[in-house]
Amino acid sequence: MIIAFKSFLGNSPRWFKLVILVFLGLCFPVKLTLGTTILGWLFLAMFILSLAMALKCYPLQSGGMLALAILACGLTSPYTVWHEIESNLGVLALLIFMVSFIYFMKPLLSLVFTKLIIGVQRKWLLALIFSATAAFLSAFLDALTVMAVLIAVFSSLYSVYEKIHSSTTSDYDHDAIPDRDEMGGDILARFRSFIRSLVMHGAVGTALGGAATMVGEPQNLLIAEKLDWSFTQFVTEMSRVSVPALVAGFATCIFLEWRKLFGYGEEMDDTVRAILKGYVAEEDQKRSPHEVYALWIQGISGVLLIVGLGMHVMEVGLIGLCLLVFVTALTGINEEHRIGRAFEESLPFVSLLCIFFVVVGMIHDLHLFEPVIQWVLAKPVESQPQLFFLANGALSAISDNVFVATVYINEVKAAFDAGEINREHFESLAVSINTGTNLPSVATPNGQAAFLFLLTSAIAPLIRLGYLQMVVMSAPYAIVLTAVGYFCQ
Repeated sequence: MIIAFKSFLGNSPRWFKLVILVFLGLCFPVKLTLGTTILGWLFLAMFILSLAMALKCYPLQSGGMLALAILACGLTSPYTVWHEIESNLGVLALLIFMVSFIYFMKPLLSLVFTKLIIGVQRKWLLALIFSATAAFLSAFLDALTVMAVLIAVFSSLYSVYEKIHSSTTSDYDHDAIPDRDEMGGDILARFRSFIRSLVMHGAVGTALGGAATMVGEPQNLLIAEKLDWSFTQFVTEMSRVSVPALVAGFATCIFLEWRKLFGYGEEMDDTVRAILKGYVAEEDQKRSPHEVYALWIQGISGVLLIVGLGMHVMEVGLIGLCLLVFVTALTGINEEHRIGRAFEESLPFVSLLCIFFVVVGMIHDLHLFEPVIQWVLAKPVESQPQLFFLANGALSAISDNVFVATVYINEVKAAFDAGEINREHFESLAVSINTGTNLPSVATPNGQAAFLFLLTSAIAPLIRLGYLQMVVMSAPYAIVLTAVGYFCQ
């Protein structure tokens, strides 16, 4: 049994494996002695712990074992789980098809970001453009995909620097390249700091834009479906919080770059800029007519995406599927294995989301959150949105925001269906849940899937971006966005 746990928990600490092993062994005795409610809360705590340990072990395995134990103990039923999956089919379709479509947009997005990095001289302006561009893209695309593009761009640029540093000859502006020892010292440290700051501005930008529309984050679509909101209605309802948060986030970006605080403010060295300009020029010269044509098709697909979402011509997942067919058909991508790669990024998270629904089903069947919801609903009506915002924000900072939003919106929807709150109040609480799970969750990598993806990517060790470094760099954003979100409820 221990060997099996070592296998599915991978490189996670031994104490984590032992805790889950002991807990699963005590499930039935705890159920018999303390009852299902206590056992349900223990399962919930263990599941949140598995999310918090996501850097060591992807939660699909550890959380999945807990989900199997939940079903085995009878704390929820397969029928309930399947009902949750059916109710959230739109969210699953979004993740499967929209993320896969954006995979084929990466060449265009990479080109845009690379041109920005090379073309803009002023660092504060570059940081602002980077954050705003990431926010805009994340408002219409999945934030995880936008982060994947940023990682690909910076990895490519860093590899160019490494190539120059490790060779004695180069095609990129010979006269501008100093001795290799110089390039490995202060210049390299400054280049790493430059990339760290930009990638963090971009990561926070994905959270700013992700809170504004129903397709920015998976939980947004889930919340929109519960209230039967259209794309434009969702944007309108969230704007009273999302717009001030955008303004505050951009102001924070400029201030951090201006004052050079929390690891921000490093400029690109002139030597590095000359090298990268040469690289971009060479790539432009090598680009074939077919590749140029593909970029135009990707641009047209992007416009169709914005129009389709704005007019709500069909379900979001179906829009993604239609555009996936469009972009691959017109660019000659017709091999199964090439198309299959596009689904690799989304399916692990889709599987994890189905595990979420097991825990959500348990919470629903055991009414675990009902006392908390009733306590909040017993407070004065005007203070309830702020309480929901803080509760969601605190939990989302240490857990996954999709899971937190799923739990809370289901409980509030149940209160609305029972006639305990009216429609207007339901909508107000939905805004609090959405913004609470999107804005304060930037405090740690655990809250945002895009942050976690960045931290576990290949670029993180190259630019010396560790867990604590990310927490420090995101702290000013988390404080500002939490304060703005709280007072705008």
